[in-house]
Amino acid sequence: MSHFGKLNILVISGGAPRLTKPLVETTEEEFDSVFTFNAKGNFFALQEAAKHMADGGRIVTFSTPYTVQPQPNLSVIAGSKAAIEAFTFALALELGNRGITVNAIMPGPTTTESFGEMVSAEEQAQLKQIAPLGRLAEPEDVANAVAFLVSDEAAYVTGHTLHATGGLA
Repeated sequence: MSHFGKLNILVISGGAPRLTKPLVETTEEEFDSVFTFNAKGNFFALQEAAKHMADGGRIVTFSTPYTVQPQPNLSVIAGSKAAIEAFTFALALELGNRGITVNAIMPGPTTTESFGEMVSAEEQAQLKQIAPLGRLAEPEDVANAVAFLVSDEAAYVTGHTLHATGGLA
């Protein structure tokens, strides 16, 4: 870090592969894998960012609609993302005195290659039908929400989960 100076913006957008399995059938190994990737990975990335973040910096994490609208067979994903939200809110309190904002984005169904692999065309059509805007998110929709949270216009927004769900959550 000494060569590049302080960190100004951190966006943590990774997520564990979607584990679709009833809670009662989830193995300890599967639980550990998802929580290690999501919760533990985010925790230590946030910890390091806090040490190197410039005053006035911006941190954005990613959540999921499953934390507010649980779905069957997605409990491990929901739990690991709920942990990320808790870390985000706690860190917002810890870093606020330095002008650093810490927020989460909750993206809705987004037309990415990985989403297309996880969700059938029929399910995607159903989601479009119930979506208030009549469509799924494009990657740019989510990127624009992130861009807002790291901008000067969002300097007073912290400890918040921004729902970029198109009204689906």
